[in-house]
Amino acid sequence: MSLITADALKAALADADSAGRFVILDVRWTLQKPNGLDDYAAGHIPGAQYADLDTQLSGTSDDPTLGRHPLPDATDLQEAVRGWGITPDSTVVVYDDNSSLGAARGWWVLRWAGLDDVRVLDGGLNAWKAAGGELSAEIPQPKRSDITITTGAMPTVDADQAAATAALGTLLDARPSARFRGEDDSLDPRAGHIPGALNRPAADNYRDGALLPKHELAAQFAELGADSGGVVAYCGSGVTACSNILALEQVGVHAALYSPSWSGWAADESRPTAKG
Repeated sequence: MSLITADALKAALADADSAGRFVILDVRWTLQKPNGLDDYAAGHIPGAQYADLDTQLSGTSDDPTLGRHPLPDATDLQEAVRGWGITPDSTVVVYDDNSSLGAARGWWVLRWAGLDDVRVLDGGLNAWKAAGGELSAEIPQPKRSDITITTGAMPTVDADQAAATAALGTLLDARPSARFRGEDDSLDPRAGHIPGALNRPAADNYRDGALLPKHELAAQFAELGADSGGVVAYCGSGVTACSNILALEQVGVHAALYSPSWSGWAADESRPTAKG
């Protein structure tokens, strides 16, 4: 199970027997405003902690071919997970206020770290408020855990494997269509997309901030030929591609992530590009 509704979360937090099992992470992030700490501080789901996508759910590297959001170092990620008080028995809920694009990255990274029970709040903060959920400005102080994580629990591919997947027509690019076509890309060294990739903008997975119903997702991914195994997702830097992976999970397709994504591919001059 990778989603939870606002009503289900409210009920779980109101139940004394289950509330202590929940760890809630606020992953507010956008390209325009990557740090959402001030929004979190102004009001968040009670008990939620802020998770910084750029510094905690991503790593750093001097190698541009690893992309703008490299996967986090395992030791650093374990430190963050322990600081959030996550244990092997925790149910972790991630949310944001931007169609779960940041939350999906949090979901994927924590699943990659071997955590089994990680869920995205469907509809995010807006769904919580619409369900009558209150907001809090109180910063929780969780008890630090001693959990040991093991990364690699979610599949990834390298650039050669991404290229091979593109040749089969099951490499999905989650960027907006203009960036995919190469008409608008000021973020990365070159514009365009990986030859053979298909465009599935992450925003197309949502309606009013919530994931589309399973039957609609299934039909749309089937049209792209992404209705069975062997699917790989990428985007600009490995963030919004996680939204496509989350959506594919709803229809029983387990996709891999090409984490460097376009930012890593475009930084390697030996890699071909396509436009249009």
